[in-house]
Amino acid sequence: MSVPAAIEQVLTQHNIEYGITESSQQFALSTQANSVKTALLEDSDGKVQVLYGADSILDIDAVGTLTDRKLKPTSSNDIETICSKLQLERLPTVPRALNYDLVVDQRLLELTQLELDSGSEQNIIDLETQQFKQLISEATIGTVAIAEQSLQAGTLDNVDDVEEISKAVANFTQLRIKQRLEETLEFPPLPDTAQRIIKLRVDPNADIKDLSDIVESDPSLAAQVVSWAASPYYAAPGKIKSVHDAIVRVLGFDLVLNLSLGLALGKSMSMPKDCAKGFSPYWEQAVYTATAVEALVGAIPPKERPSMGLSYLSGLLHNFGYLILAQVFPPHFTNICRYQEANPFSNHALIERHLLGVTREQLGSWLMKSWNMPEEVSSAIRFQNEVTYENEDATYAHLLFIASRLLRKHGIGDAPLTEIPASVYEQLHLDPEKAEEAIKQVMESSTELNLMVSNMAG
Repeated sequence: MSVPAAIEQVLTQHNIEYGITESSQQFALSTQANSVKTALLEDSDGKVQVLYGADSILDIDAVGTLTDRKLKPTSSNDIETICSKLQLERLPTVPRALNYDLVVDQRLLELTQLELDSGSEQNIIDLETQQFKQLISEATIGTVAIAEQSLQAGTLDNVDDVEEISKAVANFTQLRIKQRLEETLEFPPLPDTAQRIIKLRVDPNADIKDLSDIVESDPSLAAQVVSWAASPYYAAPGKIKSVHDAIVRVLGFDLVLNLSLGLALGKSMSMPKDCAKGFSPYWEQAVYTATAVEALVGAIPPKERPSMGLSYLSGLLHNFGYLILAQVFPPHFTNICRYQEANPFSNHALIERHLLGVTREQLGSWLMKSWNMPEEVSSAIRFQNEVTYENEDATYAHLLFIASRLLRKHGIGDAPLTEIPASVYEQLHLDPEKAEEAIKQVMESSTELNLMVSNMAG
């Protein structure tokens, strides 16, 4: 085993004794305290490399305070250029490998042994902390990271979402708590089309004509449903001329009902002007996740399958809280985006909890409940990152957990790249290999899905 030439040169020049081990997992995904992560920040005076523990989230504000600079994350394109010049696959965490000002989190120096990313393949550089200190003699040292464990919520039974949302609203906006939270936030009312579809869901006598009439009453929605059905993804023979055609010949009653509901709700909120660069836009996440969940349900034995319609709707709305964050906390939303860019492999919920005290999942679930959406959907949104969640509707949350993480392996979404416990697959009666294959087939249809995304976002 060897390390890249640029890294070996630094270690040799400074007479550093080190070992090399091979890891089966991508180093960037490690969450061990002694694994060193890095972020590259910049301002008009140049770039700053920050080193901190893999069990932490980088605190950009703390770095700015320590250095007295207004820093922001370096773009992914610039990072690729830097790595290419050094013939590396990614940024290394070996000090002095990059000729930039260096900031090191104090907690790293409290350990006895460190694991450094060589910037190539799965080779890990093992270094005693004393050797590491020789390389950071000119670095700025301080507390610039927050341990993820300190940001974890308590037991799920003790979480009061309404109280936490109310506190965040009071602390971070000009709005103040009124008699009811839904009056305070001043969201647009549930769209008329969505209200009619929700009523239709619980009507045992509802038929295709009822659904067609509702969808066709909204020309924009009708056009999207017809466009969806006419997509090459479904390979429907002949031309799809109407919503009735879309239901009968291609999509089916249940899918059109839930697709229409998801589209109506999505269009009720404006898309944020800012976003975290390097991550999938809102509608791309929505379309791919809904399609992925649909594929996963199809891979579950028929007797064990949950409702396809509710699963699909959960996928389509899984990131709805993202839109709420942008609407309720505009300045802080921008800060969240910058933190996500600096912590691309961290759970966004931990970043939001650090900056606001509340997460997009809490906000999204709360609004679904206030709009009287199905309980399965609001629970799926709320607990999609909680593998320990146990309830009769936990199936939908666990489907989102698996779908979002498998999609992230293919560069879709912003879920943390963490291992999926075998127990989650077992609870769903889902074979892991079949799940991987289902997502692979979804990605093979990316051209068709991207066309759907463009129609939604347009």
